[in-house]
Amino acid sequence: MGSVRYLHNLLIKREISSRELTEKYLEAIERDNSSLNAFVNVTKNQALSAADEADKRFKNKEDTDILEGIPMALKDNISTRGIDTTCCSKMLLGYKPVYDATAWYRLKEKGAVLLGKTNMDEFAMGSSTENSCFGKTSNPFDLNRSAGGSSGGSAAAVAGNLAVYALGSDTGGSVRQPASFCGIVGLKPTYSSVSRQGLIAFASSLDQIGTMGKSVEDVALVFDAVAGHDPLDSTSDFSYKADTFSSLNKSLRGRTLAVVKEFFEGIEPAVKESLEKAIKIFEELGVNIKYCSMPQIEYSLPVYYILACAEASSNLSRYDGVRFGNRTKEPFTDIQEMMCKSRSEGFASEVKRRILVGSFVLSRGYYDAYYKKAQLLRKELVDAFEKVLTDCDAILTPTSPTTAFKTGRITEDPVENYRADICTACVNVAGLPAVSVCCGYDKKGLPVGMQIIGDKFCEAAILNFAHIFESNTDFNKTTDWGVRL
Repeated sequence: MGSVRYLHNLLIKREISSRELTEKYLEAIERDNSSLNAFVNVTKNQALSAADEADKRFKNKEDTDILEGIPMALKDNISTRGIDTTCCSKMLLGYKPVYDATAWYRLKEKGAVLLGKTNMDEFAMGSSTENSCFGKTSNPFDLNRSAGGSSGGSAAAVAGNLAVYALGSDTGGSVRQPASFCGIVGLKPTYSSVSRQGLIAFASSLDQIGTMGKSVEDVALVFDAVAGHDPLDSTSDFSYKADTFSSLNKSLRGRTLAVVKEFFEGIEPAVKESLEKAIKIFEELGVNIKYCSMPQIEYSLPVYYILACAEASSNLSRYDGVRFGNRTKEPFTDIQEMMCKSRSEGFASEVKRRILVGSFVLSRGYYDAYYKKAQLLRKELVDAFEKVLTDCDAILTPTSPTTAFKTGRITEDPVENYRADICTACVNVAGLPAVSVCCGYDKKGLPVGMQIIGDKFCEAAILNFAHIFESNTDFNKTTDWGVRL
């Protein structure tokens, strides 16, 4: 196991080949994935082929990117040409895209080695990676606890040392919350900074591809590689050019962090204690702490779920059994019955629940009462963040109100499932960047995540806050799982 830069140096010096490195990760997956269930599809042949190509370039001393030959993983809702991309749903079992997602294409062009596709909540709907047709993902710190969701497979793969880094998707906290539960770093970038082309849609105005790694440095390197304008995505920003890695290690003296009281209400004592210690560390580093209030946070969760479910009901209407996706084998008398049976068989309960909620809030007679009001409140939330970030460089919050909960707890209570996003969903509603980094451990040894939120396109600033904190603490532990170099 090791960081991207450490492994890159080994490859450059020819102390290890990319094939040898990839084989070690594949061996770790074969040994440990049955317990973690982080991967749902291991692409062994493609990985070894990519590793061999990387070794040729290293042998010929060609110019190589820092990500060249490094084994990584992709969440199973990121399109990979010719490789199953199922969203961990029966609806898409066997679906092989005919194109690569832009984010993956950019990594592949830099010589990244894809180990496989990782487990997730079906169509990214959930906060525990238990809503998967391939079964739940377990937390490397405690197999009886959740790895978080919906990018729990990616988080468990990185934390369990089954991949050096991974891409996930974040609609309401789906990169940051599993990063928090698994004690790694997870970045949700500004909306439009990373192309969504090839990311199978859940809620189009909220979805964003994010990066996950063992360190802030790794996350910055990967983010810089995938970010930037994409002509295939009309929502991607034309002018943004990511350069976060070179901005790390800048002094925080004189910078200001906002601490918003609403984020600290109702959180577990161990989480609050770790965050309070983190605040003191920042103060010792010369950071000014500004305590303030954002009463609009109270509305962020209902606003998020109204908008997310409404967009999901629209996006998932394409899975009708006509062109692609599951088509029922049961007899039917007309196309309506065929669609009904196909969708009933293909979607599991959580997806059905969100489609029904979304259809309801968009229906005649309820559109103004719910969807339109949610959009108005969304603007208020955007304005509230803007007001706080005018005077502060970033906002410090918990990533999750709890450490990793036991599996089975929130699947029995959908409302409890939705509460898991209470600290993260507002960031997606406002389109802002945020990073989760480990800031402590509870009495059971479970990681506590700290979230740092920045203004739009200020990934460099929040990653620098996280990196300096990481460099001055000893919370960046790794588990005993995974590869042995």
